[in-house]
Amino acid sequence: MVHQSVLLQEVVEGLRGERGEVILDATVGGGGHTEALCGKLCGNAENGNTAATTFVCLDADEDAVERSRQRLLNFTREGKRAHCRFLFRQINYRHLDQALREFGISGINRAFFDLGFSSFQLEESGRGFSFMRDEPLLMTFAKDSNTDAVTAETILNEWKEETLVTLLKGYGEERYAKRIAGAIIAARAKTPIRTTGELRAIIESAISRHRKVHPATKTFQALRIAVNDEFRGLTEGLSKAWDALLPGGRIAVISFHSLEDRAVKNFFRELDKTGVGTAITKKPIVPSGDELTRNPRSRSAKLRILEKTRAYVQQ
Repeated sequence: MVHQSVLLQEVVEGLRGERGEVILDATVGGGGHTEALCGKLCGNAENGNTAATTFVCLDADEDAVERSRQRLLNFTREGKRAHCRFLFRQINYRHLDQALREFGISGINRAFFDLGFSSFQLEESGRGFSFMRDEPLLMTFAKDSNTDAVTAETILNEWKEETLVTLLKGYGEERYAKRIAGAIIAARAKTPIRTTGELRAIIESAISRHRKVHPATKTFQALRIAVNDEFRGLTEGLSKAWDALLPGGRIAVISFHSLEDRAVKNFFRELDKTGVGTAITKKPIVPSGDELTRNPRSRSAKLRILEKTRAYVQQ
């Protein structure tokens, strides 16, 4: 399946970028959103404005960085987008301040986070993100992880039953957490759980398949969040993007499940409440009917946008 960028025009219009700014794409993925922003801002010079717009393109996934690099550099070679400058770095957005320092950038005008998974990660990474394939149970964003890194296999074979129940409830909102955890404990007592196919079979044997979504969906979500420490990473990434954002700048975030959206909403709400930020989206923007038809995977996407007040003074 070809990856389709979600809420593409809504992001471009909501960020309200201007030529010559510094724009951070904290999760560049396949490069679709940055390509659209470049096309909007960096066409032929208008009114004599030839200032280059700088795009800082980050991703924890090495393959994603390379895909976006090829896509965006080919895009600019068309000759129409001569005023886009791209800086690429393979790094988790929780360390975006480090990347900005390395590029010599002290402030940004726009920041964008797409918290979803690309089709490439689900279908081609080989790291166990999808229960539709039989792959090693890694679930790490980084392609070449530290040998000491916690993986989904580690969690499934070493964590205690009560910890697994807490994990599945807290990160997966799985109502059958106790039943699934019990099945995992029973299965690993016979032989270690090594692949996504084995885990999927365990879950299917534990709970009914007559559900709107596959019974393994929430368990896989919970494991991925735990392996990558996603919620703490999201809070750190948003905080660092906010610190780097210049007055009048905007942050846009697309989330894909209720726990992510709640974290983003609370972060934005606190800044809005104190007056240092203004929530541009009082309610999240969701995909149109047309987009849902074209791309059913976009169905759970929610876009929220926050602007730093122009009178903001760094504390």
